[in-house]
Amino acid sequence: PARTDGCRVLVDRLWPRGVAKAEAKVDVWAKELAPSDELRRWFGHDPERWTAFRQRYRRELDDRQAAVTDLVESCPGRTLTLLYAARDETHNNAAVLKAFIEQEILAAAGRT
Repeated sequence: PARTDGCRVLVDRLWPRGVAKAEAKVDVWAKELAPSDELRRWFGHDPERWTAFRQRYRRELDDRQAAVTDLVESCPGRTLTLLYAARDETHNNAAVLKAFIEQEILAAAGRT
């Protein structure tokens, strides 16, 4: 954790193994914004499934747009740091959620 993190949000459905809750300094655990168990298992962090995963997860996020908006609005004026347990920094749900927030939520609010 760093001071510049602002609001730290864990966006995984499962708590990361080996990480103590006190050490993680998570402000919000947004399990409801993580990919469905079915989608998460299907993806399995396989880069070959990345394009399809992004499309499927974005459809799930479309159905949860109000919850995403609520999350963004719960940290006004603060940096929103998305936390995830995946080792791959490019092919993970947080990357998709970040793009969704930027393209759908902030753009609609004129805050990009």
